[in-house]
Amino acid sequence: QVQLVESGGGLVQAGGSLRLSCTASGSTFSSYNMAWFRQTPGKEREFVAFINRSNGGTGHAASVRGRFTISRDNAKNTVYLQMNGLKPEDTAVYYCAARGDDKSEFDNWGQGTQVTVSS
Repeated sequence: QVQLVESGGGLVQAGGSLRLSCTASGSTFSSYNMAWFRQTPGKEREFVAFINRSNGGTGHAASVRGRFTISRDNAKNTVYLQMNGLKPEDTAVYYCAARGDDKSEFDNWGQGTQVTVSS
């Protein structure tokens, strides 16, 4: 198991930027595939972005592609989500998640960080 702690959320105006961080502990960070999800009240949790553990390959949801960028620094045990051009509809609690190669689903989750975008 790996423990995940997100930070960097806050209140920002539409068009602004934020960078979320998620720092891992308790296990070998480089062995995990990492992702960001988000959730708003009354809605299903939504996939945002993914980064592969082995080659750093990434994928982003269509709703954030071209605005958000996921990256990782294995030396710092940290995954980032750079969010530019924020929109009010990006308002949500953002969660990072980890998955080993032997798992089919993400089974390690952080506590979440709130991002609020004002219009």
